[in-house]
Amino acid sequence: MYKISFFLLISILVLSLSACEQEEKTDEGFSDRTINSQYVQFRLVRVSGPFEHPWSVAFMPDGSYLVTERPGRLNHVKNGEITEIAGLPPIHARGQGGLMEVSLHPDFESNQFVYLTYSKGDRDGTATTLIRGTLSDGELQNVEELFTQDRKSSPGRHYGSKLAWMADGTLLMSIGDRGGEPPRAQDNADHAGTLLRLNDDGSVPDDNPFIGHANVLPEIYSYGHRNIQGLVVDPVTQDIWATEHGPRGGDELNFVEPATNYGWPVVSQGRSYRTEGVYEFTEHRALDGMTDPFYVLSPTLAPSGLAMVTSDKFPRWKGNLLAGGLRAERIRRLVIEGGEVVHDEELLLQTIGRIREVREAPNGNIYILTDYSEGHMYRMEPTN
Repeated sequence: MYKISFFLLISILVLSLSACEQEEKTDEGFSDRTINSQYVQFRLVRVSGPFEHPWSVAFMPDGSYLVTERPGRLNHVKNGEITEIAGLPPIHARGQGGLMEVSLHPDFESNQFVYLTYSKGDRDGTATTLIRGTLSDGELQNVEELFTQDRKSSPGRHYGSKLAWMADGTLLMSIGDRGGEPPRAQDNADHAGTLLRLNDDGSVPDDNPFIGHANVLPEIYSYGHRNIQGLVVDPVTQDIWATEHGPRGGDELNFVEPATNYGWPVVSQGRSYRTEGVYEFTEHRALDGMTDPFYVLSPTLAPSGLAMVTSDKFPRWKGNLLAGGLRAERIRRLVIEGGEVVHDEELLLQTIGRIREVREAPNGNIYILTDYSEGHMYRMEPTN
């Protein structure tokens, strides 16, 4: 018995050390290169960095951009020069928490509004929080808190925190199940495990799907999500697509509709991290009244940024989704026709490492952030 316990302990220590080494690996050895995919040849170029665990990017009208760093910094990058922007509130950075999403108001050129999400709180509890400020003279001014989830949780896990704008000017915001208590995602009196829909000032839209429903928080648009970390709205159809973390082998692409229950944690096609058997909180792989994943991203992807190709820069990819992966160190190019994924191509496998963000820029190029203590920004551009 002693020998079994001893070797089990050694195995755990080795796995822990390996995980630490994986986390500290950087993409420092990269050089610009041309890559042939199935239908497109593109150039992959490193354009800026290093950043400390960069999380999100927003593109400015003048061609510069903003980049968040999870420890709590917002940067303005122009012509390769990185300048930190002052004026942020205190940010509790621990584990997966910190400064996360950045997004510009659709009318940014007239109002200069910048939206940010972060983990607010202390070592006893944190909450996913949305703020807005005006960007002026290298500083975020007139900062106001627009929304904070209703209940703090132990810090460090499953904040969600992705933002996406609808054509009507409303803002979608994801909140993860916060990790420790997955059943919260089925409690409609709790923001955990949901996708929210807000007005641009943080108030609740009058036509939200649960307005007037007793015991349902009015901000909720859909629920039963584990941890949405990829979110995009089709600019033509207004279809909402989200990628979210499942347990082992159960990462999902979801087509999000209002007032819909996506099942977590009662339903999942993932497996237990410890045993690869049924996940501890899961009772079913599918169940009436709960919506199945549009597509299961198996093997494990560990979803991050999600982009839709909308420009003519990559004509053979137009309309496709590009789903980034952290643990998988790749992008999945998903072709959707007739209500199903008909093609799934793997891009950049272990080329630049852990992919945190994937965004289409206004000029049609695809930008990528890598999640390391010295992460970088990359640009995918067609060669012709």
